[in-house]
Amino acid sequence: MGIMNGKKGIIFGVSNKRSIAYGIAKALHDEGAEIAFTYAGEIMESRVRPIAESMNAKLIETCNVLEDSEIENVFEQYGNVYDTLDFVVHSVAFAEKDDLSGSFYNTSRSGWNLALQVSAYSLVKITQEARKLMPNGGSILTLTYLGGEKAIPNYNVMGVAKSALESSVRYLAAELGEEGIRVNALSAGPVKTLAAKGISNFDILLKINSTRAPMKRNVTIEEIGNAGLYFCSDLSTAVSGETHHVDCGIHCIATCKEDAELVIKKM
Repeated sequence: MGIMNGKKGIIFGVSNKRSIAYGIAKALHDEGAEIAFTYAGEIMESRVRPIAESMNAKLIETCNVLEDSEIENVFEQYGNVYDTLDFVVHSVAFAEKDDLSGSFYNTSRSGWNLALQVSAYSLVKITQEARKLMPNGGSILTLTYLGGEKAIPNYNVMGVAKSALESSVRYLAAELGEEGIRVNALSAGPVKTLAAKGISNFDILLKINSTRAPMKRNVTIEEIGNAGLYFCSDLSTAVSGETHHVDCGIHCIATCKEDAELVIKKM
């Protein structure tokens, strides 16, 4: 018997088998959860649908999180298939590539708005809809990164978006706690994902992270998946409003070019 037997939920943000959302989905599925999947556009459908079908998904829906109507449709379709919702995983973030390099002070208004709407506000709207299907409580989990707490080279506007996301987690948790709905964030260390390719010099960040981490390595998709399993399961029923780090102990990575170059030279 898996610890997620009888549990049902939705995962937003699986892109391929190297994505963090996939690691969480696999851990949940392996423990017996039934999962509905979403994808953003036709290109992503060809990547997500085979994964969803391999996990016997009964619902695979398109969802552009910039459109409230599409988020509402996902939950309406989910309600037609299942009676209640036990968990939601929000693994959605985006910023223009030009805003993930160079100087943060050059961020455009449109780039700012896009990053904040996709990466932070989408959690608020998803929570609005999820709440309606959680009469017995449940878990809402989002994905963040250390760049929401500290200045990370080339993370720029995404760091601001993650700060807004983490703050949203605290407010949502405070308001929904009495309903038995817990809201948490999982802060994973750097991982080679599709999204990470948009960050300039990401390979250097990986090397710095593994060099400075007490465990002398980077976190794996499987380890993040297991942490996600904990937050979506009944093992974490007393935990809400938290940002939990899964990053092999690294909280002091380089925050300037000179520091990064020094670390690379010592490798």
